Amino acid sequence: MARLPYVPGFAGPAAGGGAAGAGSPKAVGKALRARVPRAAHAEWEADAGRPDAVSAVEASNAGRLPGLTPIRAGRMAASPFAFLRGSAGLMGYDLVRTAVTGMGAQLCGDAHAANFGLYGDARGGIVMDLNDFDETLRGPWEWDVKRLAASLVLAGREAGADEDTCRAAARDAVGSYRRTMRLLARMPVADAWNAIADERLVSHADARELLGTLERVEAKARRNTSARFAAKATEKSDGGRRFLDAPPVLRRIPEGEAAAVALALEGYLGTLPEELLPLLARYEVQDVAFRVVGTGSVGLRSYVVLLLDHRGEPLVLQVKEARPSVLLPYAEKAGFAPPEAGHEGRRVVLGQRRMQVVSDVLLGWATVEGRPYQVRQFRNRKGSVDPAALGTDELDDYGRMTGALLARAHAHSADPRLIAGYCGKSEELDEAVAAFATAYAGRVEADHAELVTAVRSGRVAAEMGV
Repeated sequence: MARLPYVPGFAGPAAGGGAAGAGSPKAVGKALRARVPRAAHAEWEADAGRPDAVSAVEASNAGRLPGLTPIRAGRMAASPFAFLRGSAGLMGYDLVRTAVTGMGAQLCGDAHAANFGLYGDARGGIVMDLNDFDETLRGPWEWDVKRLAASLVLAGREAGADEDTCRAAARDAVGSYRRTMRLLARMPVADAWNAIADERLVSHADARELLGTLERVEAKARRNTSARFAAKATEKSDGGRRFLDAPPVLRRIPEGEAAAVALALEGYLGTLPEELLPLLARYEVQDVAFRVVGTGSVGLRSYVVLLLDHRGEPLVLQVKEARPSVLLPYAEKAGFAPPEAGHEGRRVVLGQRRMQVVSDVLLGWATVEGRPYQVRQFRNRKGSVDPAALGTDELDDYGRMTGALLARAHAHSADPRLIAGYCGKSEELDEAVAAFATAYAGRVEADHAELVTAVRSGRVAAEMGV
């Protein structure tokens, strides 16, 4: 039979098939170990030019609403793990000075242990996956792995786990990432692409001790809906409903500001699949309020929009400011081309769709008074595990679960055969990244202590407990 011509957009002969020949992705990944040994990922040392923690926090406040930065500082000062959650940019500075393989993937950019969670799909099912993509961009796959590992050490220390348990959680997360990538590399492409977090993944990750916790979180997530939020956060007004004023987290805004957000939803509709437009056409925009979000996002402009259908049933959308990824300058230094200039909300949405198997069907983007925003459902049956509250027997299970989820997410944009070839069968990479994570956690603790000192001295204004 005559060979069909090469079709652009599909794999060519050089891509290799199932065999691990010299030009196969697996062989290419394996050969990369000679240039970047897996043991090299253990190495990190703060350089003389590293910004001090307080200066880094102050610099990252640029462009944020000044009245909210004390809330951000207060949240970051709560613990070393909380400091890590708010300092993805500072870690980016450090990561570009570690061993970099040059193999790229779509990164979460902020893959710490608290950024995995449950959320609802369009048919009422519950899925577990990465759930924060503000910093997403293409970069070295190992950066997400190292951030996850370091966060597990810090979460474990906050929970009171001993050092062996913390290091084991980091090591097991990397091992689970490595084994899952190898599993995905062996699977039929379509099966690997559509793999989701279910009982089989829990079994593969050997996370059975976590099942009880996940069941409790899922039960809570099913109650975490727009209707429940609207029942607590709104009141009847002129035949409809409006948001209650509950500062500093939720507050009413001037009519002109609310109108600008509402009018921007017209542009948002243009970013959705056409078949969903009749769905949103059956809702009426009722009210807009400002709502403070997240540790890393505090100070960004973020709104909730109340929509009601003909029965008065609510749907709440979140309209959240999108800024360039804090990892962008470091990814460029690592040899990755910057994304095409464009809408930052679009970057976030496309990054999320590239990494998740199931995404919010109402994900889109909008522009409000010249600023880019991402738009998504608010309280879409979301639930999360607090890694700093896990028991000793659960922490490494959670590490294995999140490591498997991260591998699956990376495998959408990077050939799993390539990364699996580099990671290999041995535990060399697991041990190296665990060593990095332990050392880096110590640096974060020192950074956190610097911030706490600055708060106590009055150099940094902070509102604690908000």
